[in-house]
Amino acid sequence: MQWYEDEAFWSDFASTMFSERRRDEMARLVATSPLLRFGEQERVLDLCCGPGIFLVPLAARGYSVTGVDLSALMLERAREAAAGAGVRARLIQGDMLTHREPRTYDAVLNLFTSFGYFERHEDNTRVLRNAFDSLVPGGRLLIDVMGKEVLAGWIGRPQLVQLDDGYVIQRDTILDNWRRLRTDWTLVRGDTAREASISCWLYSAAELSAMFEAAGFTDVQCFGGFDATPYDQRARRLIVRGVRPAGR
Repeated sequence: MQWYEDEAFWSDFASTMFSERRRDEMARLVATSPLLRFGEQERVLDLCCGPGIFLVPLAARGYSVTGVDLSALMLERAREAAAGAGVRARLIQGDMLTHREPRTYDAVLNLFTSFGYFERHEDNTRVLRNAFDSLVPGGRLLIDVMGKEVLAGWIGRPQLVQLDDGYVIQRDTILDNWRRLRTDWTLVRGDTAREASISCWLYSAAELSAMFEAAGFTDVQCFGGFDATPYDQRARRLIVRGVRPAGR
């Protein structure tokens, strides 16, 4: 079983990854980001939606939103979050490696470093092709990750994340000549500790842009944040956007 298939992992570490502070931050991004602004009638797919930290504020802005996630637990939390906010969203349990809905969406979003999970580079490329197929001509794919260049600027010592009921120690390790990243987490609550490791591919702006183009996207652009700033030495994230050409 791969780490992302482990429901116990998502249950144990959800409070670290999807804290209330982070939910509030994502809601502000949806409200202000020019990259997350869509037409009134446009259909949006949140691929790997997790517990709905982007899906719920997108639905609250009136977009027709579908969330897809492999985890039944995360989908249930997304469903609860949507109900609590009084918004509607279509939720599907599915694997981004195989999920396709041909010519269905105006925008596909893969946010919060939910890309690069698969051990084979070819499988990560397949995710892009699935998104291409799911878009209508003229539709856009937006992927948000921690770019290789950004990570190189701050990776180093272990990080400590305080929780309401404990803390998490995070340690990052570069693997395979900067091709992959392993993150080891130790969750401490009271007198118990839980350890987990996750791994993903690391992509530079040039590498991910080339993958977009190989999947058929045009007008590929890279941004350094959700405010659409350039991807340069001041970048905080790597956000890549591409368009499915009209007529394809």
